[in-house]
Amino acid sequence: MLKKFNASAPSSGIDPREALNGNRRDFLDFLLKSSASVIAVGATGSLAACGGGSGPAAPAVFAFGVASGDPLTDRVILWSHAKIPNSTADVALTWQVASDEAFANVVRTGTLTTTESSSFTAKVDVTGLSAGTTYFYRFRDATGVSSTVGTTRTLPASGVATVKFALFSCALYSEGYFHAYDAASKSDAQYALHVGDYIYEYGSDPTKYGNNSIPGNRVTSPANDIVTMNDYRTRHALYKSDLNLQAAHAKMPWITVWDDHEFANNGYVSGAENHNAATQGDWVTRKNIAAKVYHEWMPIRTPDINNLLKIYRRFDFGSIFTLHMLDTRIEGRDRQYDDFKDADGGIGRYLTGITPNAAGVRPDASRQMISVEQQSWLTSGMAASTATWQLLGNQTIMARMWFPGSVLSAFASNPAGAPAAISAFLTAKATRAAAGAAALTPTQAGLLSTATNPRLPYNLDSWDGYPAQREAIFQTVKTQNKRLVALSGDSHDGWFTNLTTLAGEKVGVEFAGTSVTSTGFESVGLGTVASSIDGSALVPQLGTAALGAGLGLVDDVNYCDTNQRGYTLITVTAAAIKGEYVFVSSVKQPTYTSTIGRTITVAATATGTAAPVIA
Repeated sequence: MLKKFNASAPSSGIDPREALNGNRRDFLDFLLKSSASVIAVGATGSLAACGGGSGPAAPAVFAFGVASGDPLTDRVILWSHAKIPNSTADVALTWQVASDEAFANVVRTGTLTTTESSSFTAKVDVTGLSAGTTYFYRFRDATGVSSTVGTTRTLPASGVATVKFALFSCALYSEGYFHAYDAASKSDAQYALHVGDYIYEYGSDPTKYGNNSIPGNRVTSPANDIVTMNDYRTRHALYKSDLNLQAAHAKMPWITVWDDHEFANNGYVSGAENHNAATQGDWVTRKNIAAKVYHEWMPIRTPDINNLLKIYRRFDFGSIFTLHMLDTRIEGRDRQYDDFKDADGGIGRYLTGITPNAAGVRPDASRQMISVEQQSWLTSGMAASTATWQLLGNQTIMARMWFPGSVLSAFASNPAGAPAAISAFLTAKATRAAAGAAALTPTQAGLLSTATNPRLPYNLDSWDGYPAQREAIFQTVKTQNKRLVALSGDSHDGWFTNLTTLAGEKVGVEFAGTSVTSTGFESVGLGTVASSIDGSALVPQLGTAALGAGLGLVDDVNYCDTNQRGYTLITVTAAAIKGEYVFVSSVKQPTYTSTIGRTITVAATATGTAAPVIA
């Protein structure tokens, strides 16, 4: 709950959460009008007007809270939205940053103006701050009306011992309540990291993803898939009308990157699965609109004002870790193998691409998920970093999610036979783990052999669809002897994996968080398959030694959850990195409880990372 919905005014008796249960088409009108009436009655004090005008200025409304982001050791981006109801007039604002919540000690202040051309959003890059310091901030208009008071924090100096942050991804408004954001705002996280799908582009058509079981009245707006400038702005405004999201933004600075749904599903450089040029126009135009609105509505520092599609950037958290925020979606990605409508879902193209030719060259070598420029930026940045850990803010799963062909074939040809195929494969692994390869039957040996039972990826939109470029990055990490940790989203399920080369050499680990609301494997009847994927199904036979031992369907998966929603709380020290998978009881009910599903700790070693401790 956002405790200070309006810092300068008493309550009007109107609960915005109840009002939002009205007609969704009127949600913006309600927020603007009701907030204006509250402010007009309760506002006290004033600031000198920052512009002309012959009459008294009308009060602005801060309907979408405040946010901060992209912190550095001496600066941070502050964001809000201020508009005068039923007016397109510019709004002059004063921003303030203080060392105390009462603003008795204002350390930085300035002015800015929101305009219709920028959707009435306010952004300022506040400089001259101290490292590792908590600050309070707010915006005020010329009548003295104040925004919510937000809390932010600069990046730490080199001597910091611990950093803690919340990892989010995939928040579909119509699918459920944003309880994960509320839970994180009540945690001791200092920063937030969102790795994509902050919004979704789908309309409210019942056939669209996420519209089968809408709780309350969380109907998306506008009703169509978003395409125009106004569409994207309205959708961002809808999401930021959510009080749980407002609370999380007001609690801590965010570092964000987009994935596909900020544009359109399964996007790439020259198109997207969910873009129809015949009805939705030019993809480049839509892409540029989406990027412009993202920069308007998000507390992100724009790396290149002349190229809004370039958002990869870097953050140094003292000597503990360097965070490299990647864009694996829009900036350089080639079309996915599974987007060509092949009968086999692109697997044939994938196998051809990954198989070396007579000269030892993989045909896939030229395919890219990120541009050559971004790849060079990443590898050179890791080489230059002297931090203990190298963290990648990465949209899609980076690990090799390779399932045994025998299991995938069973699902494809006879789903009823899939449990037997899973059991046979896991029994073979358990037998080898307990008694050695000599104890295997010929059938079991065949199941475990990649020659007779090849491993195949289940999602070619992830890094698995771009194996040559991933391999090149992993080989560089190996040469540089860096401790690599990927922080990923997109799949809607929770994962902890080893990052391995095509030859099976471990070069790092990956914490992939579950979604805020978007459905995972449970939506297709696979919510209980997690224990088979990560091998924990063998605990009754092998004890806790089965945890993190690569004894599941996917060799590199140490833990997964395919049934729950939430976020991941990450704690980083020089000695170890810990991930706590926090799950909420339901996203379909207006109230919730939260629990920690698993806690996974990885210690730093002289040559990389130790085996994970899973509790």
